[in-house]
Parts: sequence; structure tokens; C-alpha cells
Amino acid sequence: MSDFLELALRRQSCRTFSDRPVEHEKLVKCVEAARNAPSGCNSQPWSFVVVEDPAIVAEVAKTTQQLGINEYQSKAKAFLVVVEEYARLMPKIAPLVDSQVFAKGDLGGATLSFCLQAESLGLGTCIIGLFDRPKLRELLNIPELKSIFLVVAIGYSSTDHVRPKQRKPLEEIVRFV
Repeated sequence: MSDFLELALRRQSCRTFSDRPVEHEKLVKCVEAARNAPSGCNSQPWSFVVVEDPAIVAEVAKTTQQLGINEYQSKAKAFLVVVEEYARLMPKIAPLVDSQVFAKGDLGGATLSFCLQAESLGLGTCIIGLFDRPKLRELLNIPELKSIFLVVAIGYSSTDHVRPKQRKPLEEIVRFV
């Protein structure tokens, strides 16, 4: 089993997808990882739309190419659309905070769990925050009351090259007390 830090360092935003199709079973495994991510009060404020039909994949890719960027997403073989659901908090906590207070963090954790599982299976991913929400909502028949949180492009990378991560120095972002 590989070290978790090695997996985290290897995972990167894929921008060079190959033509190789993604196996349905691998997508299911990635959703299982996302589904089992931790969530505040075990509220699990998520649902997922996995797009693997090539015609719909092409349409989803178009929704992610605003401002003339992200053309590489046309080569993705699948997409994950992460939808924010109503969070049901524990009765003791519900009167104290907004129902969605933990949701964004939970959704981020679920998305990362999906992406790390994908990486462990040899798949590349790219988390996308800029996309045409109204078009995507219409295309995938996502109700108006639901918030589309993120989109993840999925496919096999056309290269094995792992770019060095550029991160702030550890001493700049942490304080041990």
C-alpha cells in the first residue's frame, strides 16, 4: 500500500487527457470513496451525477469552457457533478446553526475523496469551479432548488509526468502550540 502523502503529492489537476475510455467500475469505486467521506452530523449533504455518455460528456465539457479557457476538458472521458443537498443536522445542533454550515467543507472533502480514489486507480481529475450553472442544470435536469457545487473532469492522463507542486513553505502556513 502506498503512503498517503505520496498519493496526495502525485494527485494533480489533469490537463492532458488521453483517448482511453474510463471503466464504469472505476467511476463507481470513486463515488463510493466520495460517499464515505466524513460529514458534519453525518448529514451527507451531497448527491452526485456521473456523466459517462460521450454525447453528454461533450456537452458538459462545453459548460466548463467559459471565458475561452479549459479547452482541454473536451478530452475528458467523464465528469462528476457534485450537488449540494439539504443537510440534516442533529436535533441538538440544528437550532444553533444554519443547516448548511458544514456543507461546503463536507462537499470539498467528498470531492477530494473522489479525486484521491481516482488517482489511486490511475485516473486523472481536474476540479472545476467555473462553469455555466444554468446550462449544466438544464442539461442534467438538476432542480432549481439544488446548488451545483463543483464539476470534476475525469480521464486517463496522456502523460506520466507529475508537475512539482508549488506551495507556500510549511513554516508560513502552520503554527504548532
